[in-house]
Amino acid sequence: MIKGNMEEAKSGFAKLIGGLNVKKINDNNYEFYAEVKEINLNTSQIAHGGFICSIADTGMGNAAHIATGDKRCVTINLDVKFIAAAKLNEKLIGKVKVLKKTKSLVFISSEIFAEEKIIATASGTWKIL
Repeated sequence: MIKGNMEEAKSGFAKLIGGLNVKKINDNNYEFYAEVKEINLNTSQIAHGGFICSIADTGMGNAAHIATGDKRCVTINLDVKFIAAAKLNEKLIGKVKVLKKTKSLVFISSEIFAEEKIIATASGTWKIL
């Protein structure tokens, strides 16, 4: 189970990509934080698209988990649009919004920024287990 301090976002696969911190702003809004490290770069020396997808999925998935009262949730679909490149050592902030919750699903969107520059947008659906 994910703890209130989001330590699980720093273990397993999330740990391998550099960890992720998640913060609840209110019932429908969350933020996640990550830093682009050397292990996250592609051969063009910018953040790999898989890294951006992973932090979006992990950050929004943690928001779904919290928003459902700590119920386990799994990603059903994830749509990511890449807008700009993130570079080494940039601190990324994901702004997450829970759009709707039903008895079995959570619909979420997010925007990922490096300072004022938007890096990507993402949206998805999570199944409540």
